Amino acid sequence: MATAAIRFDDLTLGYGRHPAVHHLAGEITSGSLTAIVGPNGAGKSTLLKGIVGSLRPLAGRISLSDTARIAYLPQAAELDRTFPLSVYDLVAMGLWQTSGLFGGIGRKDKAKIDEAIAAVGLTGFERRSIGTLSGGQMQRVLFARLLLQDASLILLDEPFTAIDAKTTADLLDLVRRWHDEERTVVAVLHDVDMVRRIFPETLLIAREAVAWGETGDVLNPENLLRARRMVEANDPFAQACERA
Repeated sequence: MATAAIRFDDLTLGYGRHPAVHHLAGEITSGSLTAIVGPNGAGKSTLLKGIVGSLRPLAGRISLSDTARIAYLPQAAELDRTFPLSVYDLVAMGLWQTSGLFGGIGRKDKAKIDEAIAAVGLTGFERRSIGTLSGGQMQRVLFARLLLQDASLILLDEPFTAIDAKTTADLLDLVRRWHDEERTVVAVLHDVDMVRRIFPETLLIAREAVAWGETGDVLNPENLLRARRMVEANDPFAQACERA
């Protein structure tokens, strides 16, 4: 019987007392490949922040599998590329959970770093400063870091926004690889056609769940229209519901 990697129990997330996601209930199965889709302002990124633990619930709760190890890729806009760091050093940070922030990198670790860089097609870029990279190259570096984290639960927030088609295709191959390895992958995406092609499961939200299940059933015109209208009708100053 499939187990839950993530469970939402009447979850409300927000900022101050203003809900961004509310009354979400359901679970994401271990080993599944799930897209989170919705209009701008639907609460997609907020939900990932709740799963990671950087945003505490206003009500309800999020439960993770006891064996879950999380790797999280935030939106590109949230990353500081001015910090003087090389490609090699940024990728190597994926090992911090096993080696510690100040742990040494041994021969086996160096081999893992080289393999991860090669897997994203950036061999020869090791000493390049991250500030000199294109958007697509930077995203390849971040995926290499995810590879090293060896996580069972991988969260991606708009990982293919504003990058070239070749990079998108190569990184989608890594997503498929993680799925084949029975890791749980959850991705916030805007490209509905991509979701239909690649992701078997979809959660469509508009600050609350509109539909959740098999992608073909979820992403129909009626549900997409309903989600858009729900976000447009949202009151940004509404207060979170009080617990009973």
